[in-house]
Amino acid sequence: QVQLAESGGGLVQTGGSLRLSCAASGRTFSSYAMGWFRQAPGKEREFVAAISRSGGFTYYADSVKGRFTISRNNAKNTVYLQMNSLKPEDTAVYYCNARFLSSDYWGQGTQVTVSS
Repeated sequence: QVQLAESGGGLVQTGGSLRLSCAASGRTFSSYAMGWFRQAPGKEREFVAAISRSGGFTYYADSVKGRFTISRNNAKNTVYLQMNSLKPEDTAVYYCNARFLSSDYWGQGTQVTVSS
């Protein structure tokens, strides 16, 4: 099992940038595919980005492609989400996800608010 803790959220103006971090506990971080999801008020949780165990493959939702970058440092048990050119529609609680086989683990989330 893995515990996840997100950080780096906050309030930013349209066009600004934020970098989210997700620190994972345990010694098997590199065994997990990692991802970021978000949930805006009144909406369902949606996929944002994912990265393979080695970091060699990345995947993005169309809505963030070209603006967000996911990366990971397996030596530091951490996954990152660099968010640039933020828009008000990016406002949401952002959740870190770890996936191993059919098991999903979630962090508590971090709030990102983009003001217009």
